Amino acid sequence: MKFNEDHFQILRKIQKKPKSSQRELASELGISLGKLNYCLKALQEKGLIKINNFQNNANKINYIYVLTPIGIKHRLKLTIIFMKKKMREYDELKSEIKLM
Repeated sequence: MKFNEDHFQILRKIQKKPKSSQRELASELGISLGKLNYCLKALQEKGLIKINNFQNNANKINYIYVLTPIGIKHRLKLTIIFMKKKMREYDELKSEIKLM
């Protein structure tokens, strides 16, 4: 399940800030650069994101990450799963507090 949560968080960040560098994304997500790179490649292979170089940039190591239509649908599906999980956790905590 952690893998889906990582993908969900990455897709959210990409949608908000598609021009973020990998270092920025990794830092904001609290994961290593290697793990982010691995996840980005997996998302690209699944067709969920496109990775393109900036066209008019002299520094060609900068990329833009774009969610594909499939990626947007997948992110919405993961959002629903994430929200259901959080709602279950909330209900469990609420029940524990009542027992105290």
